[in-house]
Amino acid sequence: MTGRFDNQCALVTGAAGGIGQAIVSRLRSEGARVAVADVQTSGIECEAELPGDLTDKYYCDQLCPSAFNALGGLDIVVNNAGVITRGAVTVTTDDDFALSLSVNVEAPFRISRAAIPIMAKRGGGKIVNTSSCWGVRPGPDHAVYCMTKAALASLTQCMGRDHAHQNICVNAVCPNEVDTPMIRTGFEIRGLDPDTAIADLNATVPLGRIAQPEDIADVICFLASDDARYLCGALIEVNGGKPVS
Repeated sequence: MTGRFDNQCALVTGAAGGIGQAIVSRLRSEGARVAVADVQTSGIECEAELPGDLTDKYYCDQLCPSAFNALGGLDIVVNNAGVITRGAVTVTTDDDFALSLSVNVEAPFRISRAAIPIMAKRGGGKIVNTSSCWGVRPGPDHAVYCMTKAALASLTQCMGRDHAHQNICVNAVCPNEVDTPMIRTGFEIRGLDPDTAIADLNATVPLGRIAQPEDIADVICFLASDDARYLCGALIEVNGGKPVS
């Protein structure tokens, strides 16, 4: 049985997180060879580990060439890494602002800039960015997070248009809340019981639950596949019917 990603090579950032691990697992289960990027990559089943810090410009610039060399090709790039800064601008520190801008905007910009010439020489490719519903429709008390995810959504639309003629399809998935270690840690930091907080969130979703990492990974892998061959610059909201509020 053949897979959608047989003989294809993929780079996934934020690969150690809940969504990242689900993406890597799904890509590999369908035949892809995968290089993973995160601060800590040990323990992730993959073909190549490329650990590093996305706030390091040189690391970002070299990720795609490194993945290409390690895998023998580069057909898919998933810019999945992200950080969440909560609060209004009046309580946002310079360090929070710099970190959010660096990881959520500058890293995918640099990685995409490096990926596009590689893909163009190979006849095309797919870039999938993880934005957010909150980047399309801003919610309260997440000013910098919403701003950076909106920037990534806009960058996706611009690149989707600019590079379609090279057979490079650039799209983004825009999740709402996802049941990941990141969101659970955020609840703990605020003194909340994660299970109770997740149950409360579930009750706000028309489908009856917030997303699991696999729900997002499946859409990302659709966008990375030939099934999405006519999508360029699309922002796909994956929210279970729940609006930003």
